Amino acid sequence: MSLQSKIETKLSEALKAQDKKTYPTLRLIIAAIKDLMISKKIKDKSTLPDNDLIPLLKKMVKQRNDSCDAYKKAGRKELLDNEMSEIAIINEFLPKQLSEEEMKKICVEKIKQVGANNIKDMGKVIGALKKDYSDVMDFSKVSKIIKENLK
Repeated sequence: MSLQSKIETKLSEALKAQDKKTYPTLRLIIAAIKDLMISKKIKDKSTLPDNDLIPLLKKMVKQRNDSCDAYKKAGRKELLDNEMSEIAIINEFLPKQLSEEEMKKICVEKIKQVGANNIKDMGKVIGALKKDYSDVMDFSKVSKIIKENLK
């Protein structure tokens, strides 16, 4: 079952169960998927491949994380809680992310594998990591790890 089908199934289940915390977020995801289909000029009722949807979902999570930061600074707990619940719902459809320790270990291995010696080689390391781990690594954290190891 494709990722898009899973999202649509989850939406119909949430609507039937009248889950007012889940279905608005799922509707936002479906709307973003439709926007992506329009931008890719896909007119029929086909589904998008998962490798197109994962970056979309990651972007949605990143937007919500940015909003969370703003709500924390402003002291808006109710809005912060809402964003956090949306993040949890979106994360259900993303591949499980690696832990910080796992990312550190993999980054150190890639640095050795690529033969990186200084910060100028950071692009090579990130490129190699994106080939193998693009779906399961948070590259904002990865860049910090690589910078620490390439001083």
